[in-house]
Amino acid sequence: MTTLGLVVAEFNRPITEQMEDEALETAHAAGASVSETVRVPGVYDAPLAADRLARLETVDAVVVLGSVITGDTDHDQVISDATAQRLSDVSLERDTPVTLGVTGPGMSAAEARERVENAAKAVDGALDLVSELPEPSEDNQ
Repeated sequence: MTTLGLVVAEFNRPITEQMEDEALETAHAAGASVSETVRVPGVYDAPLAADRLARLETVDAVVVLGSVITGDTDHDQVISDATAQRLSDVSLERDTPVTLGVTGPGMSAAEARERVENAAKAVDGALDLVSELPEPSEDNQ
């Protein structure tokens, strides 16, 4: 059974709660389990939590959930870019799949609510990566 770690951003909580529910349902339906859930203030804080989960031997992949809604400045773009880059770095540095179930930037709250199913896509992506990636050989470690 594949075991997932889940990182859930609290900012825009009504949306991220729905995303968490969607992720848990998808994992359960696929026969996977979620062993750890870490809640962080916002998506910018997710890379550290994802890194900690990726270090756990019991976690096969990490799914990060959040929603970045546009405001009056480019802040949403800056936050999204930085988060996506650091999550990619965590995945490569820890040799553990880390999937991006973060919606935005550049969307309204209504658009974000319409995209909660991205959480399911992130879970599916994590499960696909775990099943498709070859195990590293001892020579490559």
